[in-house]
Amino acid sequence: MARPTRFTRLAAVSAVLATGLLAAACGADGAGTAADGGEKPRIGLVQINQQAIFFNEMNAGAQQAAKEAGVDLTIFNANDDALKQNEAIDNFVQQQFDGIVVVAIDVEGIKPAVKIAKDAGLKVAAVDAIVDSPAVDTQVGVDNAAAAKQMGTFVNDWAKKQNVAAPNIGVVGALNSYIQNLRKDGFNSTVEAAGAKIVQTVDGQNKQEAALAAAENLLTSRSDLTAVYATGEPALLGTVAAVKSQNVGDRVKVFGWDLTKEAIDGIDAGSVAGVVQQDPRTEGYEAVKEVKALIGGAQAKKTIDVPVTIVTKENVDKYRSIFK
Repeated sequence: MARPTRFTRLAAVSAVLATGLLAAACGADGAGTAADGGEKPRIGLVQINQQAIFFNEMNAGAQQAAKEAGVDLTIFNANDDALKQNEAIDNFVQQQFDGIVVVAIDVEGIKPAVKIAKDAGLKVAAVDAIVDSPAVDTQVGVDNAAAAKQMGTFVNDWAKKQNVAAPNIGVVGALNSYIQNLRKDGFNSTVEAAGAKIVQTVDGQNKQEAALAAAENLLTSRSDLTAVYATGEPALLGTVAAVKSQNVGDRVKVFGWDLTKEAIDGIDAGSVAGVVQQDPRTEGYEAVKEVKALIGGAQAKKTIDVPVTIVTKENVDKYRSIFK
């Protein structure tokens, strides 16, 4: 079935979309058929990568929502390339999709493509990374700054229990990541206000191998460390591996973001004291559900907050089945 109103709006932006289209890469097969014989709404999910468990869990939630809501969902894997995300959005507009869900790598750089999508009539939800643009109908995910402060408070309480008045903390970050910089800054300000010292920050580049090397260098150069804080899954994986390989888990405790089997093993071994666990499956589910509702004429919720849990040895058991 043709969409004449959408086609009319597309004419205004067709010149912008003349280059950089990724029809084959996106893998869209065309609209499906709904139970009532009409076309299913088509939603494109623009993902960061499909290596991290976090994003795969988000994809699973999105697929579940799409199945329940009768949505034709196409997932695009940008492989950590911000420019490919922009091209994918352009492609979804060109193919006359009804909505997009964006997990942005570059929250500023993606704004022009998101505006084009909005101007073309697509409904837009941003997940996890905050895209501060009027073109975004709804923001879904964690308040990363608030959750970072929550983790900072957790570490402050941990230090008090350990009778450590001024812990020396190293940070393994991803300095190219807007989200992980929020997590770094919120955490740092909270622990420093309680007397902790951030003695060194290293860049894991959001890659496990780079994070491992950075964490090993941090542990080698700072024998006075009390704890290490890792701002994302690759950083945490690298830090856990470095602490294990250098056999310093008895004196250096690890805190970070996003559970993995390795992080759970670290909790069991006593080297990992706390991990911020998001709920990416719910984030993906809620984003697709919201975009489907918007396509149907619902009022935008603007913000859908998905709470976090700090996982410790006391509550880790319920997560074991996810990370076998």
